Amino acid sequence: MTLRWLICFNASLLPLCAAAVSGRVELRDSRYAAVRNHQDYSGVVVALTPLGSAAIPAPGKHAVMLQKDKTFSPHVLAIQAGSLVEFPNADPIFHNAFSSYNGQVFDIGLYPPGTTRAVKFARPGVVRVFCNIHASMNAVIVVIASPYFATTKQDGTFNMVEVPQGQYNLTVFHERASEATLAGLSQKITVGPDGASLANIVISEAGYLSIPHKNKYGHDYPPNSADPAYPGNKP
Repeated sequence: MTLRWLICFNASLLPLCAAAVSGRVELRDSRYAAVRNHQDYSGVVVALTPLGSAAIPAPGKHAVMLQKDKTFSPHVLAIQAGSLVEFPNADPIFHNAFSSYNGQVFDIGLYPPGTTRAVKFARPGVVRVFCNIHASMNAVIVVIASPYFATTKQDGTFNMVEVPQGQYNLTVFHERASEATLAGLSQKITVGPDGASLANIVISEAGYLSIPHKNKYGHDYPPNSADPAYPGNKP
């Protein structure tokens, strides 16, 4: 015990005092077949923000949101504020990733196959990403103030490692839950020497409405934009 106390108060060895935070998320009241029939609870972001004056590490490595088969991958990407995200185009056609939502407005323009563009996400928030050419393409980037976060696996489990001991505010993001539902799941937790194992987090999708998005000019997509013969869909 004495040795652990000495280590934890030596600033150069602080990572040794970090612990794991784990738990599980369950989705309910869903109209989606993947959830109802296969219990797919993936893509939920659980984040911890230190309370008080705890120092927050600088952002780490770059993240990637790949465009392939007219799909953004991963569909939900969690990053720390200040991170750079690459948008490589691995399709044989042009893409134009953009967001017109207030999480962070950006437009990286039209660019050809085999190239990439990058965007730095400076502040916390939820960024909904689309392609100006392909209406079916959409994704979410969840920008978090701290580096302590995890995205759930298919079975709903999540695990954060190297979380320093202390008190945190836990928040949850799920794209098919209302803001009121998510706000009600926020809670204070304490991470001790042995970490923290959290009780199941249950998220209801009741009341979720999917609203068609506009292109970057605020207009509807052409009605034939999903047709393989449409110019934007051909190599």
